[in-house]
Amino acid sequence: MTRPRVVAIVGPTASGKTGVAVEVARRVRAEVISADSRQVRRDMVIGTAAPTPEEIEGVPHHLVGVIEPDATWNLADWLGRARRLVREIHERGALPLVVGGTGQYVWALLEGWDVPAVPPQPEFRGRLEARAAAGEGDALYEELRAVDPGSAARIDPRNSRRVIRALEIVEATGRPVPPLEPRDPGFDWHVAGLRWPREAIHARADRRTVAMFEGGLLDEVRGLVEHHGRDFDALRSIGYREALGVIEGDLSVEEAVRQTQIETHRLIRMQANWFREDDPRIEWVDGDDLEALVRAVVGDGDAS
Repeated sequence: MTRPRVVAIVGPTASGKTGVAVEVARRVRAEVISADSRQVRRDMVIGTAAPTPEEIEGVPHHLVGVIEPDATWNLADWLGRARRLVREIHERGALPLVVGGTGQYVWALLEGWDVPAVPPQPEFRGRLEARAAAGEGDALYEELRAVDPGSAARIDPRNSRRVIRALEIVEATGRPVPPLEPRDPGFDWHVAGLRWPREAIHARADRRTVAMFEGGLLDEVRGLVEHHGRDFDALRSIGYREALGVIEGDLSVEEAVRQTQIETHRLIRMQANWFREDDPRIEWVDGDDLEALVRAVVGDGDAS
């Protein structure tokens, strides 16, 4: 029996993944599964560069705008839905295209990780988030290293969200977070990566940041605050926290744009740790070579 097939299109933010995915889907029967930890939230469109209706016309997209902005959500939630979608898309006779820059999502699905389905611990998490906001991120990381050195070795100390989640799992289970070992996911897979020189990807990201602020990001954030308040994780993500700073009078628009650009450059560096150019699992193609990218995804025989 022929095993099902999944293709992932990966790369840093602003690398053009959506455009490639749509072009592929127009040439073969494919459906997109978004692997973006922010695009999963409703009403967060401009600041996440979510695909527009015009961009994705006629191309089914999944896991975009499916939960409330302030809803709890973690890797296990995404993984459960993504695995179900892979099965459903295969049953429809289409190719699942996993598209996004959240590396943890992509590799968890492709490598069959066994992720603990530990529900959020609101009171415990709230205390830790308050400490992180007060500048105790380094102390939280040291606490994680004391109780779960394996997780600490895998997590960037600056990523307070992941540090807190690991501590939350330890608190709930009384055990270290199990290592995420690769397992057979039940399908074959291929990964195509969009590669850009650093200067080029930074320039693309900078232009997109300007376009976000010019295109209504401040109004989007005002709407989020009106309906959901100011105290939820997604509002502290890149672009949103800077826009909120403008609304609250702490930043000028120009300062917010520049800070967002700087933070986006840092995000691109972090994404490079998940999608390394020397990773043999990834077929890297120059980001401005659309035909080569399409061939990398669908193969020479299906690309016409």
